[in-house]
Amino acid sequence: MVETKFFSPADVAKHHTARSVWIIVDGKVYDMTKFLFDHPGGEEYILQYGGQDASKAMRDHTEHDHSEAAFEMLADYYIGELATDEKMDKPSTTATAVPNGKDPMEYTNKEKFIDIAKPMLYQVWTKNFKKEYYMQQVHIPRHCPGSAPIFGHPLLEMFTLTPWYVVPMVWLPVVAYHVYMASAFHSPTAIAVMFAIGILNWTFTEYGIHRFLFHVDDLLPDNKYALTAHFLMHGIHHYLPMDGMRLVMPPVLFTALSLPVYNLYKVFLPIGVVHAVGAGTYFGYILYDLMHYYLHHGRPYGAHIREMKTYHLDHHYKQPNAGFGITSKLWDYIFDTVLY
Repeated sequence: MVETKFFSPADVAKHHTARSVWIIVDGKVYDMTKFLFDHPGGEEYILQYGGQDASKAMRDHTEHDHSEAAFEMLADYYIGELATDEKMDKPSTTATAVPNGKDPMEYTNKEKFIDIAKPMLYQVWTKNFKKEYYMQQVHIPRHCPGSAPIFGHPLLEMFTLTPWYVVPMVWLPVVAYHVYMASAFHSPTAIAVMFAIGILNWTFTEYGIHRFLFHVDDLLPDNKYALTAHFLMHGIHHYLPMDGMRLVMPPVLFTALSLPVYNLYKVFLPIGVVHAVGAGTYFGYILYDLMHYYLHHGRPYGAHIREMKTYHLDHHYKQPNAGFGITSKLWDYIFDTVLY
């Protein structure tokens, strides 16, 4: 039988820095070190209660509101129990209480939707989820070490995993090509103006794709075909939002999404303008995907980045049907979808 590890308040109090930060919630001890800089509200909120009991703070709606998903996520960081007076003499063991350090009931409830140890797409296809249940569950974020399998076949999995640096490697040459082609038609000043227009246009495209393609929840048919397509397109990102290898778009996916926009440019604009505006649009996409990765895994510097990190992660952890802007809130303000 595996025994629980117990920690005295003095043991927990030693872990209060960014190198190692533990907190107590409802008598359970959690090692939050790996989550510190991923915390939607910023690392300072966790460090403020490092080595202490954070139970009241977790439920304080005036200080930093926490969703149900936030409490579920704590199970991933569970390391033991706070020792009470009658347990102080109980010998400690380095083993955890349950598989992966999770409470048994939480582990059961959390994994019954989709088992992240098995190919996930097949489960969505075969389990015949009702749409209401699927939408509720897929928007409760889960965390797992590494990247959970989507298809199960190594070759197919390879195409779903994209390191962040692939984005500038693939698309900056495309930007350079279009700038070069535009230079045969326009002056540098004119190209710069149209390039900026392209970036602005991308921010609108970013908003439109996120809201009207990735979040068509109300219009989605209640059948396995639609739910499986939703999960593959964007549902998996809400289900496992901290998967660092699935935060930027695979080149094949973005190529498929960008070609209709590029062809639309060619229908309505002269070819020289297409190149200049297209360069800005592709550059806007690069900024978007790199920022998206950074909002999930970077340590934010500057007021705007810090604000957008909290804003975007609130979209994941609190309200998935608002707050669609990634690089800015501009179009959320215009279309009244600001997440407050």
